[in-house]
Amino acid sequence: MKTQLDITRANRTILLKFLDQFTLEQLNTVPTGFSNNIIWNIAHVIVTQQLLVYKLSGNDLMVSQNLVDRYRKGTKVEGPVDQEEVTLIKELLTSTIDTTEKDMDMLLNATFETYPTSAGFTLNSVKDAIAFNTFHEGIHLGYILAMKKSL
Repeated sequence: MKTQLDITRANRTILLKFLDQFTLEQLNTVPTGFSNNIIWNIAHVIVTQQLLVYKLSGNDLMVSQNLVDRYRKGTKVEGPVDQEEVTLIKELLTSTIDTTEKDMDMLLNATFETYPTSAGFTLNSVKDAIAFNTFHEGIHLGYILAMKKSL
């Protein structure tokens, strides 16, 4: 699991750089041909990790229900994000993975709710959820890299 978390941490370091590199306007722009923007994709990976790893193992999330409602699978940009929310998202990019690492023993011993993903994988354990999350975050990094070229 350490390797998976290290990969996630490396991916999130790249995402943090995007948050510093782009203006608030650029983060909020939905490029032509895309359904969402850069900030939505970044917040989405945070929310998804929380739902896959914490909710499916019966644990409390580290993010608010408001963030879940705005950035979970199936949502779209509802309007511009302000600098305060960008700051929160930046903090959550690192704090959620740090806490997941600290919670690993508890998470591995939790009862996990089996979950079939839309990508065709069935998650049967926290280990599966963490592995799938790494894959999922890579997909969204790819979207962001493609969006970057459109800005």
